Amino acid sequence: MSLAEVAEFFGGQIIHSYTRAQAIADGALVDITTTAREAGFRWPVAITAAAHARTIAWDEGNGAMQDTDGRAWDVVWMGAHAARTLNSPATRAVEFGVFVVPNTPGGSAEAALVPLTLHLGGGDDGEPVLTITLRGED
Repeated sequence: MSLAEVAEFFGGQIIHSYTRAQAIADGALVDITTTAREAGFRWPVAITAAAHARTIAWDEGNGAMQDTDGRAWDVVWMGAHAARTLNSPATRAVEFGVFVVPNTPGGSAEAALVPLTLHLGGGDDGEPVLTITLRGED
């Protein structure tokens, strides 16, 4: 159902909306659908900018043998395993975590657990979409 259809259904007018497409264009969300499809996801997947910074982003000058493609794979692979544990159609979120080397110059090469949540929601036109957030992040 589109935003216009929702407004019509409730007999009102939409004053303002911030779409998923706008959030991706603004950088508030990062689209990782291509990598997620390789891990078995059938619906579009995005990750919040904060979760992306903690788990996927990598500065090549940090020294450890890491790259953004490998780190993105780790996130979607663990998310795919978590999604398989959903046992109820009413469940809209599942918690999981991924161990990542912190993205800090000269920082520790020891991996730390970053707790994440995979959310199922409706896209801009009501289609199913998935969003990965830091645990507790809106």
